[in-house]
Amino acid sequence: MSHTRTHRVAVIGGDGIGPDVTAAALQGVHAAADRFGFRVDTTDVELGAQSYLDTGVALDEESTARLREHDAVLLGAVGDPRVPPGVLERGLIVALRVAFRQSVNIRPVRLYPGVTSPVAGVTAGNCDLVIIRENTEGLYTGGGSTAHAGTTHAVALQHSVTTVAATTEVVEFAFRLASARRKRLTLCHKKNILVHAGQLWQDVVDEVGARHPDVEHDYVHADAMCQHLPLDPGRFDVVVTDNLFGDIISDLGATVQGGLGLAASANHNPAGSAPSMFEPVHGSAPDIAGRGWANPAAAALSGALCLAALGERDAALALEAATAAVLAELPALAGPGMGADTAGIGRRIAQRVADADPAAIGDPATSLMSALAGLTGR
Repeated sequence: MSHTRTHRVAVIGGDGIGPDVTAAALQGVHAAADRFGFRVDTTDVELGAQSYLDTGVALDEESTARLREHDAVLLGAVGDPRVPPGVLERGLIVALRVAFRQSVNIRPVRLYPGVTSPVAGVTAGNCDLVIIRENTEGLYTGGGSTAHAGTTHAVALQHSVTTVAATTEVVEFAFRLASARRKRLTLCHKKNILVHAGQLWQDVVDEVGARHPDVEHDYVHADAMCQHLPLDPGRFDVVVTDNLFGDIISDLGATVQGGLGLAASANHNPAGSAPSMFEPVHGSAPDIAGRGWANPAAAALSGALCLAALGERDAALALEAATAAVLAELPALAGPGMGADTAGIGRRIAQRVADADPAAIGDPATSLMSALAGLTGR
């Protein structure tokens, strides 16, 4: 098949199982490209623990410039016991989110047929929502200071920053996504205690909501969300929230959908002014690196999000459907009892994509892949 368009994707395998699951996921991505008539050209960029240990820098200007030249970035995982906590998380991942204005974090919470949720009563029919998290502000990027460290008089200050500009950008994206799905949006915050930031968020939601009269919107406190989400995920469609609360409730959502090993994510630049970054949510699990015990499903689903954001709707739907079908066949979702090793599961997914009948893939109106492809404007 001739290829009429090419997408340039930078690949950061990272640490531990990161290179393993990324290589498996790329099998599906390339199979989708071949099946639907486009090319994905990849460039490996060596960043992560070893790079930091070699250079003392988590992210240098040269690597940032190289990444910026691409249409998207696939990230496997970072983390290594030889590197102090926070160095790679803040110095690499958060730094890329800020440098590339990836203000929108997209976390699907979808239970696929054949996967059992650990929460009783949750089925594939009532668990399909998207958590939209502001990705560049809040407590994660506000800075802080410590006085009298190591003494009984130590004082730690951690600052939080919330601006109308960044909040409006993520809320506008969330409303547009909700409009393309089931037309329901929920603001999740703690405005009864965090009165200043909470009110700013509520004001922005009300203002943006007035421009989207087709979307109903409501509000849930973050602590109440921790009860409602596992007990009644079908209550929610698009949930928009700040950086910290989004980090917490999206991990809860991952548990509801079957575990972190199945959770995909996108760090999205809604303006298209720099590449977006796509990554599985699970950690680097260095203890099982190279053993073939890591399920690459989350990485493959992140690859599907990447294709959707690049405007390749049918390819994204095919890769998601293939991954879901293979998941349903596995006797276990992780470890040596999966029924195949990491690379083998990648091959299964790729083969299903290659055999996909585009007419049979379907395109539900509420599909995240379809909605995201439509919102990119590509």
